[in-house]
Order: sequence, then C-alpha cells, then structure tokens
Amino acid sequence: MRKSPLQLALQRVLRNRMAIGGASLLIAITLSCVLLPPLLGLDPNHTQPSLRNEAPSARFIFGTDTLGRDVFARVLVGGRTSLLVGIAATAVSILVGVTYGAVAGFYGGKVDEAMMRLVDFLYGLPYMFLVILIMLMFSETARGDALPVFLALGLVQWLTMARIVRGQVLTLRHQEFVLAAELIGASDARILLRHVLPNVLGIVVVYGTLMVPSVIILESFLSFLGLGVALSWGQLVADGIAVVNPIRSYWWILVWPSLFLGATLLSLNFVGDGLRDALDPKART
Repeated sequence: MRKSPLQLALQRVLRNRMAIGGASLLIAITLSCVLLPPLLGLDPNHTQPSLRNEAPSARFIFGTDTLGRDVFARVLVGGRTSLLVGIAATAVSILVGVTYGAVAGFYGGKVDEAMMRLVDFLYGLPYMFLVILIMLMFSETARGDALPVFLALGLVQWLTMARIVRGQVLTLRHQEFVLAAELIGASDARILLRHVLPNVLGIVVVYGTLMVPSVIILESFLSFLGLGVALSWGQLVADGIAVVNPIRSYWWILVWPSLFLGATLLSLNFVGDGLRDALDPKART
C-alpha cells in the first residue's frame, strides 16, 4: 500500500535521533515547568532573608538567591513564562505573516508591489529599535507583563514569514488545481484556505519551530534592558550576572537558568531541523 506524504514525513522524523532526543528533552522541560510548581507548592517570590545565597543542598537543590528565594522554583516558573512568550509571539508572527504574504502573493501585481515595499521598508529599520519602540508605547504599569512582549516580538518577527509565504503562494497561484477551483466559481477566500495555504503548511511549521528559540533569545535580551517579562529565564540570567564578581561568585544563580535556557534552545533547533528534513519534498528516504 502506497504511503501518504504525511506518513513518509513522520517516518523520517522518527528515524532522526537528534530530533527525537530534542523533542523528548523539550517535553520533559515543558512538563516540569508547567506541572511541578503547582504540584510541589513552589513559590518563586517567597523570601527568606536568613537563607540568602545558600548553595545547592538537599533542602534547596538549586540554592537560593540574594533575597533567599528558591532558585529551583524561580527557574521552573520563569521557564513557563519564557516558553509561553516564545510560543505566543511566534503564533502572532505566523498569523500576521501568513495572512500578509498569502494576500500579496495571491493577488500579485500592484497589490503585491505595494505590500512588499512596506516589508522592505520595515526590513531597513534597525530590528531591535522597532521592538524597543513598540515596548515603550505601553504605559509604565504594563511593563513586565507578558502581553506587551507578545505583541512587540510578534509584530516584528512576521516580516520573514510574509516573504516566505508570498514566494510559495506565487509559485502555487498558477498551478492547475488553483485554476480549476477558479473555473468552478470558488471564492478567493475558499481558494486560499482550502487549496493554497495547506500546500505551504509544511514550511510554515518548520519556520515557526525555528522562530520560537529566536523569540526566547530576544525576550532574554529585552530582560537585560529591563523591558522583558517580570520573571523569565532571561531575567534570571540577568540577575545571575549581576551577582558575579571577583570576590565571591554565587554561580548557581546564573548556571541553572542558563542551563535550562540553553537546553531548550538546542532542543527546539533539533526539532526544527528534523521537521525541515522530514518535510523536504526532495527527500527520498
């Protein structure tokens, strides 16, 4: 029995050990960040001044910070925030980028020309300048909330997605199945949703997977500038760097969030590479 392209792609993913290993590690980190804090009753903001800067021990397996807060609790709760920021901002980017690129590629002509010139203009502006500008548009009371970060990163990351989708739609626009749908009187919206976009879904999924780690890194950078989320891996890394000094270094405050952040980024890249290889239409085995 002949296997479908989806079944063949799934087989290729399952044979990719790096992708499976990355997915397993990513699932383990995600479940730990989501399930362990409520199950263990962890409070990332509970201060114990008498236990400040405690090294890792049986009581505090990741140690405590300068205010006596449990680093283990802060790393898990911060990881939940970082993962949520990465996924939500990527979802915003995909929604805006796919819609914009699909419309530009489908209608072509002057519509495509005008829409893509806007993309070129935005590409010419400093990337982080746009992100910081959008963040500064929010009031002081909104600083540290997740929503401004979602919007700021999502509304900037969509540019590359729009270009990718627009190129794919331009290729598909004059294919026989699209022309046949037009001949039977299908509306533009139906053609886009039922015939064109499903054929670009593979590349959107792959690029979206690779976009999540870049968004998490950008959020970490914003945390260094004081514009990120109140509690995230990026903020914890910034706090850890602040206590590193030549006299005495409380290494555990920096190492644990950095380790979780690095492992998550590597896992996402392995999964993205595996999906890219599996969904490659030129792949034969």
